[in-house]
Amino acid sequence: MKKTLPLTITFLAGFYMILAFFVPHKIIAASAQEMQSWEIIIVAFTLVLGIGNLIQVHADKIHRQKSGWYYSLVLLICLVSMMVIGLFWGISEGTVYYWLYDNVMAPLSAAMFSLLAFFIASAAYRAFRARNKEATLLLVAATIIMIGRIPLGNVIWHHLPWLGAKFPNALEGLTQWIMDIPNAAGQRGIKIGAALGAVSMALRMLLGIERSYLTTGGGN
Repeated sequence: MKKTLPLTITFLAGFYMILAFFVPHKIIAASAQEMQSWEIIIVAFTLVLGIGNLIQVHADKIHRQKSGWYYSLVLLICLVSMMVIGLFWGISEGTVYYWLYDNVMAPLSAAMFSLLAFFIASAAYRAFRARNKEATLLLVAATIIMIGRIPLGNVIWHHLPWLGAKFPNALEGLTQWIMDIPNAAGQRGIKIGAALGAVSMALRMLLGIERSYLTTGGGN
């Protein structure tokens, strides 16, 4: 019963939404819209559960004084502070919450995302090494795109002794062709593969084959 009830609800709700998509009857459409409203409420509850789980995990880490426990302490202090300030003094423009978000949260987020540039550079170095013909092709295409997409690249191209004068728009045209044809084809292939994977996973969940979401680690 502990697993049968969730599997039954998942099966009925999932296939009813599929039925509502293919059968445009007003009664079915209205009930499907009502179910989507319930979904929003359930998602709101999962946010509360997520915050509770976050507090539980980090409180336990602080209690046991595990490695890096002081980071957990800072996290909980900031979490509780922002919640209290937002609940009692509001979150509109001009409030303390707004100031903290604008002057602390936003710069910290920008700093964190700026660190991704170093990881991207490291990943690009490893990916663009010409170890085989596929990597060499990727290296050549990436070099053309990087040169063709910056103003300095066009300036260098136009000042090349023979190519720049003979084919002034060749670099721009080749860059655009790579973006429109091979790049677009690759992106569409990835999107189609991801969509097929999502459909496959959804069917597995609706049919009760995929049950990992019912437990913390097992599939049965």
